[in-house]
Amino acid sequence: MPQNITKGIKALLAEANAMVDTMSVEDAKEKAQDESYVFVDLRDIRELQRSGMIPGAFSCPRGMLEFWIDPDSPYHKPIFNQDKTYVFYCASAWRSALSARAAMEMGLSPVMHLEGGFTKWAEEGGAVVPRES
Repeated sequence: MPQNITKGIKALLAEANAMVDTMSVEDAKEKAQDESYVFVDLRDIRELQRSGMIPGAFSCPRGMLEFWIDPDSPYHKPIFNQDKTYVFYCASAWRSALSARAAMEMGLSPVMHLEGGFTKWAEEGGAVVPRES
């Protein structure tokens, strides 16, 4: 018997985008140099190797986000325990919307995500660097 999916990705994204603030690429270009902001790249290693990332961004694979945010997790990363604004991004702002919502529900604040994701960032001339090893 097939599954009965009661809430699809469109509904999940609409809910997340209703809760999460979005940062324009124009604003992000200014804030990327501001030390009070942490840009979090949620894309996987293959995406980073293929297209690079925003200079100074922190790479956090989407599958590890909740584990790295939680200070009680054995996988916690101290970068998520700072008094800063977190700006999540992925390729097209889908994973980042869902991730920002999850992070907010965990208590991380303030959190936003990048409008149009890395794709829009690159299209609008945002700086890109190779992934650091």
